[in-house]
Amino acid sequence: MKENKYDDPNFFASYGLMPRSTAGLEAAGEWPAFRALLPDLADKTVLDLGCGYGWHCRYAMEQKAKRVTGIDLSKKMLEKAKELTQDQNIQYECVAIEDITFSEATFDVVISSLALHYVSDFQQVCEHVYHCLVPSGTFVFSVEHPVFTAMASQDWFYDEQKNRMHWPIDHYFSEGLRKTRFLNEDVIKYHRTVETYLSNLLDAGFTINRLCEPKPSVSVLKNYPDMVHELRRPIFLLFSVSK
Repeated sequence: MKENKYDDPNFFASYGLMPRSTAGLEAAGEWPAFRALLPDLADKTVLDLGCGYGWHCRYAMEQKAKRVTGIDLSKKMLEKAKELTQDQNIQYECVAIEDITFSEATFDVVISSLALHYVSDFQQVCEHVYHCLVPSGTFVFSVEHPVFTAMASQDWFYDEQKNRMHWPIDHYFSEGLRKTRFLNEDVIKYHRTVETYLSNLLDAGFTINRLCEPKPSVSVLKNYPDMVHELRRPIFLLFSVSK
């Protein structure tokens, strides 16, 4: 059974208070790096896996994409995305990432933002994406960094005064399910090593263009000073790969 935490009313309400939910892409610490990995989207057909509020879908249309499809398992997410979207060339579908069945060579670009660490079988996703991309098509995605997902606690080690001392890492090579806490709720995520991400992509047939471990930008740190702690360890891992 695929977990659909975002349709839980309390969880969805808490998510709606996050900076990236209220202010959009510019409040997302990884966005400058993600944007830099994207190819030219003009006249392209784009698929967004785990589109959430549809921020990336709307950005693609702002960049003159031909057509954008956003999929998400959460009906509440899609309702919000449709509420924020005016462009008829953006189509939203309620489907799990693992269940996509698009025809061969349907999309020029596939993107995914912080959704694939919720998916148990990343290899299967890679194969599906490879199938639905046109030759030379691009897949750009971000996940929580394996340094961040290795331990289910996903939290700092604190001293007696509650100062953040260091970020603990253990069981890095023990891949699989992690029951963690996010927005004060129990959430299931899946930990993989950097090697596994790379191997699954290569085994599916992709060519690696770039790997990125972004730090918060100067503007993000200025607007959200508490994110200075994100300079101490990687929280995001980004890939750009091509068919």
